[in-house]
Amino acid sequence: MKNKQTILFILITFFMSATINAQAQVPPADYVHVPGPILFDGKAYSLSWSSHPASNFYKQEYLVKGDNPDRFKMMVLTDVVTGASIKDVVSAKINELKKMKAANPFVNYDVINNTKTGEYMIDFLLSANDANGNMNIVERNVYRYRALTDKTGKAGVQLFGLSTRSYGADINNFLVALKANRKYLVNKVAQFKLPEVKI
Repeated sequence: MKNKQTILFILITFFMSATINAQAQVPPADYVHVPGPILFDGKAYSLSWSSHPASNFYKQEYLVKGDNPDRFKMMVLTDVVTGASIKDVVSAKINELKKMKAANPFVNYDVINNTKTGEYMIDFLLSANDANGNMNIVERNVYRYRALTDKTGKAGVQLFGLSTRSYGADINNFLVALKANRKYLVNKVAQFKLPEVKI
């Protein structure tokens, strides 16, 4: 039981960390020179939160104006890590998802390798439960990774991602729609012209 509570705490912390940090940092710093808005699928996403948790790692998140960071429905994000290869970054994410799936069978993921461009995509599903053990958040993410070189010539990786969420009573409809239109967001993210980043 203690182990389940620990897993629940980790998942809730993972889901809520961005919103806590968003409230703590106003206005967010634009570390990668992508101030927004980012125009994706007919909507404008503005920079809502950023973090520089390590000397070679930058994270930025974007929401539609007026969206509630505590209960957002769709978020755009871009991360940059320097001094790492795309295969290492993707492998690290896959290993993280494998560990999460071992603790939560609902977690699912699919990896797509574009051999022509050298890019990777990971399409994955996460969930979190409330204190009574009922599923109260479902999150679907589509991450696209591409290799880049910074101004010093050091190799790195850019992540562009789209995160969609559903809460409580809306989860069943969310999952039905996901099953029917699963490839839509994957294709949108795959075809999107990625923003140029600059450290």
